[in-house]
Amino acid sequence: MSVIERAVQVGFRHRVFFTRRVFDPANPLLKDVLAGGGNRDPHNALVVLDESLAQAQMDLERTIGNYFAAFAESLRLVCPPLVIEGGERTKNSYFHVSEIHSHIDRYHIDRQSYVIAVGGGAILDMAGLAAATAHRGCRHVRIPTTTLSQADSGVGVKNGINAFGKKNFIGTFAPPFAVVNDFDLLESLAPRDRRAGYVEAVKVALIRDRNFFEEIERDVDALREFNPAAMRRLIFRCAELHVDHIASSGDPFEFGSARPLDFGHWSAHKLEQLSDYSLRHGEAVAVGIALDTIYSRKIGCLGAAPANRVLGVLEKLGFELFANELLNVDSEGHLMILKGLEEFREHLGGELTITLLDEIGHGFEVHEVNLPKVIESIYELQEWHQGRSGKILLAHG
Repeated sequence: MSVIERAVQVGFRHRVFFTRRVFDPANPLLKDVLAGGGNRDPHNALVVLDESLAQAQMDLERTIGNYFAAFAESLRLVCPPLVIEGGERTKNSYFHVSEIHSHIDRYHIDRQSYVIAVGGGAILDMAGLAAATAHRGCRHVRIPTTTLSQADSGVGVKNGINAFGKKNFIGTFAPPFAVVNDFDLLESLAPRDRRAGYVEAVKVALIRDRNFFEEIERDVDALREFNPAAMRRLIFRCAELHVDHIASSGDPFEFGSARPLDFGHWSAHKLEQLSDYSLRHGEAVAVGIALDTIYSRKIGCLGAAPANRVLGVLEKLGFELFANELLNVDSEGHLMILKGLEEFREHLGGELTITLLDEIGHGFEVHEVNLPKVIESIYELQEWHQGRSGKILLAHG
């Protein structure tokens, strides 16, 4: 037997820029980012635009075209922005990936050109997959336009779509060429979507940064009212912690069997599926965090006082902490949510790895769960929710 073996190391530069009015010609940031990718002039770009954002900001398509026209010597928009439906529906088939591939082919977008996705996390996931698989990888620039994508998903290195009833079954790890967070693009979001990103900040604070959790706790009233300064602080720190994890965890592409930043997600992913995605990702994660917080307390790892603080902050931010889908049963009477544990394990392979809490600011990993305690936690969460709802009804009665 003979073998040739070499260690291959590949370095990535992961950059997340924060700005305002990214498509204002007075702001050259995007031009400088794109033109900095080589000596070619002009640099070709295909823009994929979230349909809901285009409808909410009617001038955005024209504004994007004007921006590229203002820097025509160095940038070339190969066609008007490709407007595609946003939200989880866009990830539920391969159709839109193929649509982007056809534009990449038609307009000769090569590996030195750019696919720029402007929109929420679902559009970024789907367009990122298209960019990563055309020519074995075109340069991809993300411009997230929701609090969730600016704080968490949009600054990561994952791309994917759903298949076989499972979230992100088809996907890649491909660091974007750059991420550009423009706070002004959040202005047209509905309250439900503005709030959604808060939960990922709570999540990463709970498992990584006690001071950040306490800052969220102090700012909770301002965040509930969508105070811009409080939102910007939350988004920046959450994104920073996420990027720090990618750069320093030693496993940015998840070759192991752990997903430490997915606290609360084993049930959240299943809840999204069980609700036919009527539950948004952030809403499902809020329920998942509440469930795993109660479970952490039930198995004796987390005190009652910190557990109540976690639930209290989530509630004050405006999240519902129970979903009826938690009680869905199959034909044999088994809770369907529990299948999320096996799907979570299978997605990574190897042994099950779930992150739990032993104190605010510190998570730890377990490789098995006590199913009776999980079920008890589900029903306790239901009781807690019903009790809170009853108090609200009495207060308004």
